[in-house]
Amino acid sequence: MPLYEHVVLARQDISSQQADSLLEDLKKIVEDNGGSVGKTENWGLKSIAYRIKKNRKAHYALMNIDAPTEAMTELERQERLHQDILRTLTIRVDELEEGPSAQMRRSDEREGRGRGDRGDRGDRGDRGDRRGPPRDRERSEHRRDDRETSKEDA
Repeated sequence: MPLYEHVVLARQDISSQQADSLLEDLKKIVEDNGGSVGKTENWGLKSIAYRIKKNRKAHYALMNIDAPTEAMTELERQERLHQDILRTLTIRVDELEEGPSAQMRRSDEREGRGRGDRGDRGDRGDRGDRRGPPRDRERSEHRRDDRETSKEDA
């Protein structure tokens, strides 16, 4: 059977428990149509890039699915009818990722660092003179001097 990664965005005004039960309902739809859901990750409430149906945030969730194409079409049809689902993304993959997804690894890294700890920034070394380029007035004086010397040379 084909393998899929499926991401769901649910409305911001539902609770976390409602988002979890929504995932369970979606999982049941896949299993009823002959598929199986391997891993589900709830990424939590996150800001979205632009407003979708007047929502500025959404509950994100990832599902790794091993199911026939008919099961996925039925899942997507049910999601289009559901009022709490804002967007979905289904990607067919060659193999499913076993460990935590990149999104979960990223949030784990953030939690591990303390406040004020910026991580390894490397050696920046000496930055030298911090003075910027000469001001316009200074540049015009330099140009005037150059013109005067070139007239004297001629």
